[in-house]
Amino acid sequence: MSGQVTAIVGDGQMGLVLAAVLAEKGLPVRLWGPFPDHVAELAATRRSRRLPAFQLDPSVDVLADHTAALRGASLVVNAIPTQYIRPVWTRLGASVPADAAVVSVAKGVENTTMLRPTQVLAELMEHGPASGGSGDALSRVAALSGPTIAAEIARHLPAAMVAAAADGELARRIQATFSCRYLRIYTNTDVVGVELAGAVKNVIALAAGMAEGLELGFNATSALLARGLVEIARLGTALGARSETFFGVAGVGDLATTCFSPEGRNRTCGERLGRGETLEQILASSQSVVEGVPTTRSVMELSRKLGLDMPITAAVYEILFNGLAPARAIAELMGRELKAE
Repeated sequence: MSGQVTAIVGDGQMGLVLAAVLAEKGLPVRLWGPFPDHVAELAATRRSRRLPAFQLDPSVDVLADHTAALRGASLVVNAIPTQYIRPVWTRLGASVPADAAVVSVAKGVENTTMLRPTQVLAELMEHGPASGGSGDALSRVAALSGPTIAAEIARHLPAAMVAAAADGELARRIQATFSCRYLRIYTNTDVVGVELAGAVKNVIALAAGMAEGLELGFNATSALLARGLVEIARLGTALGARSETFFGVAGVGDLATTCFSPEGRNRTCGERLGRGETLEQILASSQSVVEGVPTTRSVMELSRKLGLDMPITAAVYEILFNGLAPARAIAELMGRELKAE
C-alpha cells in the first residue's frame, strides 16, 4: 500500500478531508478540482472557502492539470457531486489508468438516467452506452459512504464509513487505505444498498430540517427519521439491495447524522425552507451542492416507476418543485389514513 498513489477528483469537503487522512498516514496523494480558480487558491493557501478553519497538509499535491493528477494513480477517488459526475468524468476518462480502481463518495441518483454514482462511473470508464456499466467496469468501482460530517473528520473526531464493492478484495483495499485512528472503515458487498441509503437519506434530511424550521420538536423529527428509514429500505430492496444494509452504518447511521446535525447541508436547507425562505434563495447562498434537492427528483421518479408508496419523499418533492407549503405538507402526512406500522 505504501507505493500506491491516490488521486482525488474533487476539492469539496469530502475530497479535502480524505486527502488529509491519506497525508496523515504518509501516503502519496494528489488532488484536482474542476474549477481552476479554486484549485489555484487551494494550492497557494492550503485553505478552502468550503471548509473554514481547515488547512490542507503541504504534502498533498494540488494540481490544476487532471492528466498529471491521474498519471500512475492506482486508486482514484470521485468526490464530484452526483449530478456533475458525467460532465467532469467525460473530460477525465481517457486519463484514468486502465488498471486503476475508482471509489466514489458521491451521494445521489443521476436525474437523467436514474443511475447511481458507481454505475455512471463504470459507464464512463468503459466509454459504452448508458447501460449502467459492464460487469468488468463495475468490478473496478466501489462506494465509500457513511455518517461523515466533513468538518468533524477535519477535527479528527471519531467516525465510521462503509467501503462497498462487488469485489471483496477491492473493499478491503479501500478499508486499509482510509482507516486511521479516527476513521473506522467497514466493508460490504451490497453496493446498491450502500449507495441508495446515502442518496435517499438526504431527501429525508430535507424533511427533518423542515420540521426543525417549523419548530415541531424532536418527536416529529424522530418520527420522520423512522418512517424515512422505511422508505429508504422500501426503495432499496425493490432495486435489489439487502434489507440489513439499511440498519447499519451506511443506513440508519448516516440518516441519523444527517437529520440531526446542524452542519448537514440538506438538513440546513430544509430548516431554511421551514422558516419561509425560497429554494432559490437557499441554493444561491450555499457554498456547496445540496445533493438532496436533485436526488428528490430521481427518487420520486423511481418510486413512480416501481409503484412504491413513499409519502415523505412525495411531500418533499411537492414542497421543492410544486410550491406546497411545508406546514401544509406536515398536516397532510399527519392526516393520512391510519394503519399498522
